[in-house]
Amino acid sequence: MKHLFTISLLGLTVLFSSFVMQNNIDDVINALRSGNSGELAKNFDDNIELTLPDKSDNYSKAQAQVIMKDFFANNGVKGFELKHKGDSPGGGHFCIGTMQTNSGNFRTNVFMKIKNGKEVVKEIRFQAIE
Repeated sequence: MKHLFTISLLGLTVLFSSFVMQNNIDDVINALRSGNSGELAKNFDDNIELTLPDKSDNYSKAQAQVIMKDFFANNGVKGFELKHKGDSPGGGHFCIGTMQTNSGNFRTNVFMKIKNGKEVVKEIRFQAIE
């Protein structure tokens, strides 16, 4: 009986943790839809790779938040259309979509990974769609 209880408890823990991790990618998608750099940055790793049409580099979490805030403000985010999301090899999630802005649309890729038991954004790419 004790063995069955332990297995059941372990199974529930794994089940609920998968829902928690899935919410992280959904939180990122919602932040992209609203152009909210503060909400987006809550999911950033300590260092994140950003690729924008005019620059690409590794930035600290604080630098990346400022850069994203400027990018959203300068382009006027109208929305984000999710095209695909899934599991990344080695843990974590990714999503691909189109960010609609006043200055045009951007193909957007977000890559997340699990670090210290928490899912964090490691990379975001924005590529202008012509």
